[in-house]
Amino acid sequence: MAENTNRSVFGLNGVTGMLIATVLLLSILVFLTVWGLGVQQKSATNPYDPTPIVGSLDNVKMISKDNAKFAFKDAK
Repeated sequence: MAENTNRSVFGLNGVTGMLIATVLLLSILVFLTVWGLGVQQKSATNPYDPTPIVGSLDNVKMISKDNAKFAFKDAK
């Protein structure tokens, strides 16, 4: 049998590869955390207001192109 003499502790299969994978996973975690905090802050300053939909459903017809004004709209 041939003996494996090409053992490299600091190769991509060893410590270096483990460090690269760890840094990559931690950077993805940091990015998603910062992105999530940004979304939460934007949502906190711009809350959803359901008044345009719930406030005037009496005027909605079953089949009408005017129903577009009662559709979901972004908060201002």
